[in-house]
Amino acid sequence: MSAHGEVQWETEPHPQPELQRFGMQRLLAVCLGLVWCSVAASAELDVVQPEMATGLQRHTEVVNQRWAVAAAHPLATQAGFEMLQAGGSAVDAAVAVQMVLGLVEPQSSGLGGGAFLLHSQGTRVQAFDGRERAPGAASEDLLLDAQGQPLPFYQAVVGGRAVGTPGVLHMLALAHRQHGRLPWARLFEPAIRWATDGFAIGPRLHAQLAADAYLRLDPTALAYFYQANGQPHPIGHVLRNPALAALLQRIAREGVSAFYQGEVAQAMVHKVQQHPSNPGRLSLDDLAQYQALEREPVCFAHEVPGAAALASAHRVRAGAGAGEGARPPARRLRMCGVPPPSSGTLAIGQILGVLQHTAPADAWPAGLPSAAWLHAYSEASRLAFADRAQYVADPAFVRPPGGDWQHLLAPAYLRERARLIGPSRMPQALPGVPVRGEASAYAPSLAQPEFGTSHLSIVDGQGNAVAMTTTIESAFGSRQMVQGFLLNNELTDFSFAPRDAQGRPVANRVEPLKRPRSSMSPLLVFDQDTGELLMSLGSAGGEMIIHYTAKALIGVWQWGLAPQPALDWPNFGQLGDATLLEAQRFDAATLTDLRARGGAVQERDLTSGTQALVRLRRNGQAVWVGATDPRREGRVLGQ
Repeated sequence: MSAHGEVQWETEPHPQPELQRFGMQRLLAVCLGLVWCSVAASAELDVVQPEMATGLQRHTEVVNQRWAVAAAHPLATQAGFEMLQAGGSAVDAAVAVQMVLGLVEPQSSGLGGGAFLLHSQGTRVQAFDGRERAPGAASEDLLLDAQGQPLPFYQAVVGGRAVGTPGVLHMLALAHRQHGRLPWARLFEPAIRWATDGFAIGPRLHAQLAADAYLRLDPTALAYFYQANGQPHPIGHVLRNPALAALLQRIAREGVSAFYQGEVAQAMVHKVQQHPSNPGRLSLDDLAQYQALEREPVCFAHEVPGAAALASAHRVRAGAGAGEGARPPARRLRMCGVPPPSSGTLAIGQILGVLQHTAPADAWPAGLPSAAWLHAYSEASRLAFADRAQYVADPAFVRPPGGDWQHLLAPAYLRERARLIGPSRMPQALPGVPVRGEASAYAPSLAQPEFGTSHLSIVDGQGNAVAMTTTIESAFGSRQMVQGFLLNNELTDFSFAPRDAQGRPVANRVEPLKRPRSSMSPLLVFDQDTGELLMSLGSAGGEMIIHYTAKALIGVWQWGLAPQPALDWPNFGQLGDATLLEAQRFDAATLTDLRARGGAVQERDLTSGTQALVRLRRNGQAVWVGATDPRREGRVLGQ
């Protein structure tokens, strides 16, 4: 982006050696020859995004009158389109999309991982939890070394140690039993077809394969993804996965038992338990006993001081909606998301709630967020992430403050938190006390890397909607391949350090059969007064998912940007001690102003993967406007 906020587009994506930009050439060379990297290398990697940047692609918005699907890969979108065209439901399409994503985007999600799914039917919203679960034999020292110290990140990731019980397939089956219209077997046909006939490797997958330091260590993955010389198959190579095709055919015929029991289950357990240097504890009982859950969604009201009239404005130019003329009347929204063990909805709700009291009115005076607004956002995020580290974990193991997660979103509490924000950076962001007189017995979790994910948004012809975020955690998960799919490393989303120096437990520590905390943030947005569904939204990107999703919400509803420009806009966020800005997208004056307020400011490739469907009025008619993130290769289709 230029200094004036104009996007400089690339007509085609191109690989960018992210490891080199972070001074990691030597790390990659060492890791290719060794099973493990050093503690120092792991610490250095914690600033690297889940997936490397591969350039920008120009996407234009897609307008549909009846139904639409947005996903992170064109073939996955095509699979969902086929189901909707055949009269299928939003859930039918989600199953088909996920099966194809696991084939064509294996670095992000697949059968070996987990997911959260939101479904709306009218004003009724359901949250489906397919999060991976710790093995029954897991213990809180799982991620510690022999001296009781946290393992280097990738030493925990690569192998069997961090593999949790996969949940995505169970979750999709649960949602399909309630909301499916097409036969279960029909939903697998596109993925079986492309696994059998092959699909062309694109620039993004090729770049990920070339840069990954660990995938070649697994003989099965090496034989599938790489040539005899150890280099990935070239862009355009037709990659076939007959093992996955056969497995999908079995699941289509027999249901989820074909995955969680019998030969496939035994293969997963053998791969995990018999890893030569980093075995894990997944068992046949863990797989056989896994159940997806239906949870009560977390919903909160949010009033925007002028949800711009997007239908007539279509504001794509820099600065639109930011202080030009009189603001349109305020609009009351109802935002619904997934409850813990996901932290995303709570964190986004807290950030938006605090910003209502702190964000300056002249937030985007020249097409980009001002330094004053970015400061307010960063400070609000620090407060939200402090609460996240203190309180949020699997609710089967950790009681919410006051017995209800809504205490973290109470307007009075957020007003109190907002008073902590001034013109300069807070010396330290501490967790709050959402319920007076109730002290937490837990120690806050320390910052550590959190990776992974893909997102899909779907609305069907009957008005039902899905927002689903899906993951295997790190890029390519645990780098362990079984019967054509990769196993997750989701247990590294637990706190590596289970207790603090005083012996107080961390809420998000490893415990048997516990689900690790997540940042996945699928959201559905409604008009608070009419109940009309207005938006299905979510993103990929590890902990930064929270910021990417919040940015899209703010862009569309606060500043009146059309959906595609809202996703195109530069990314920003805050993790640990640093405010993160997307590299080469903000001018020097903004960086200088932010640094003068205190705290580190870092420019990074922030590779979001946001998908959005927004209900707008165009030419007097209600339509669905779809947008997909320019940092990935997604697509929107509909009718």
